[in-house]
Amino acid sequence: MARPKGFDQEQVIDAAMAAFWSKGYAATSAQDLVDRTGLGRGSLYNTFSGKHELFLETLRRYDSEWATRQLAVLEAERPVRDKVRTVLMTVVDEESGTVPANRGCLAVNAAIELAGRDPEATALVERIFGRMEEAFRAALERARRDGEIGADRDPRALARYLLNAMYGLRVLGKTADRPALAGIVETTISLL
Repeated sequence: MARPKGFDQEQVIDAAMAAFWSKGYAATSAQDLVDRTGLGRGSLYNTFSGKHELFLETLRRYDSEWATRQLAVLEAERPVRDKVRTVLMTVVDEESGTVPANRGCLAVNAAIELAGRDPEATALVERIFGRMEEAFRAALERARRDGEIGADRDPRALARYLLNAMYGLRVLGKTADRPALAGIVETTISLL
């Protein structure tokens, strides 16, 4: 009879996510994962089949947690500029907060480190980016239909612009201060 797991798998994934987020995939060692999760190597590898699968699980968790919260904001019944400002200011808040600040976006970090070299990680990152782009597009479609933005505005092009702005804030947030990031948000909103 198999022995039941004596740990919370979600907590382990969250702890591993923190390790990968702070160091990146390649620089995170098996020992880093043991130290962060509190599990032995055997338990980690028996549960997740290795570092790579654990990393993919952290990306899935990031998608289900962070992206889902942002999607809910964009689906709310509010003016589109308010929704977009909320999403972008969430990024500013996260990047200029005290702990853990300036770590960027796990998906962007994974794209920079692994896209094109790791098909599974690339596919997960594309999914995260695609979900955000689609949520922006849908919100902008509604805004165009409701007269909040001009009928001549292309929701798909604007969605890609906002996606670029959001992930650009993540990258700039590694070095820029809060007033600079907030200024970018206001400029972005003014262009809608």
